[in-house]
Amino acid sequence: MPKPKALVVMNPESFRAHFDDARTARLAALADLGADGGPVCLHELDSPAARHRLRGADVLLTSWGAPALTAERLRDAPALRAVFHGAGSVRPLVTSEVWRRGIRMTSAADANAIPVAEYTLAAIIFAGKKVPFIAADPEAAYRGWSHLGGYGNLSNYRRTVGVVGFSRIGRRVVGLLDQLDATVCLVADPHADPAEVAAAGGVLVDLPELLARSETLTLHAPALPSTHHMIGAAELALLPDHATVVNTARGSLIDSAALAAECRSGRLFAILDVTEPEPLPPGDPLRSTPNVLITPHLAGSLGTEILRLTDHTLDELARWIAGEPLRAEITPQAFALNA
Repeated sequence: MPKPKALVVMNPESFRAHFDDARTARLAALADLGADGGPVCLHELDSPAARHRLRGADVLLTSWGAPALTAERLRDAPALRAVFHGAGSVRPLVTSEVWRRGIRMTSAADANAIPVAEYTLAAIIFAGKKVPFIAADPEAAYRGWSHLGGYGNLSNYRRTVGVVGFSRIGRRVVGLLDQLDATVCLVADPHADPAEVAAAGGVLVDLPELLARSETLTLHAPALPSTHHMIGAAELALLPDHATVVNTARGSLIDSAALAAECRSGRLFAILDVTEPEPLPPGDPLRSTPNVLITPHLAGSLGTEILRLTDHTLDELARWIAGEPLRAEITPQAFALNA
């Protein structure tokens, strides 16, 4: 059978990160890139040249910077049968027209979950001994541990960690927490199966119980209308004194003003890799609040980690070509809940 005609759509920076010589060669071996001397990668789909290329494409390989697949753009893609997304969430890409057309969609979210879970575990371990906050305090950083006060129990032994969202990343975090001695891992997720949570090493409880017991709270829920500010003032008030909130999911899950107030009081701490908005504007209360560490969305795949996303995407393309089941397909039902 002839190779499927493939079109790579992402911004130039993403293409350089995704495709080294070896992966470009693998893509060319799997698919007909049909560039006719033009660029292998497009960053837009609206110019006449891009529309011409789109009309012949059987599959798209997308990543950061790809434009949304609107009905107007898809009208110029009559042959399109599948989209292989080499990043996490497909929400910026997918429209209802994708599902109406029956176009198959995969995501590299499973591969992207690996570094996020690793970052989260590191954040939880540092939270146990309040490392970022002690290091940021010039009065405390250079004195012996016996002089420290106001940080709670500085330990990673026999602690309780609450995981909100038994997602791809949440599952990995639950598994990684097994590395910490005698840690109790609580999970809150209305869609989770108690047996699956138990098999991963957690205990499924409702959100109020999880909050009341968690010395470290880590968030892994999707950004949906139902999860907007799911952790607000009332929820934060349930956390024990000196608890740390870790967020590597979406900034919209937390009421930032309520979190800033709790951290400013000295009662809570926070390690945030995502914020609302992102980035935080000058003057936002979180930027000057003590007991808060903010990193600029570092947890997801960066540097050589992006090559893992490319390999995942090319593996899915190879399975599709061979007529094998896809391992990371996004269905309309999954998209509505989490994608």
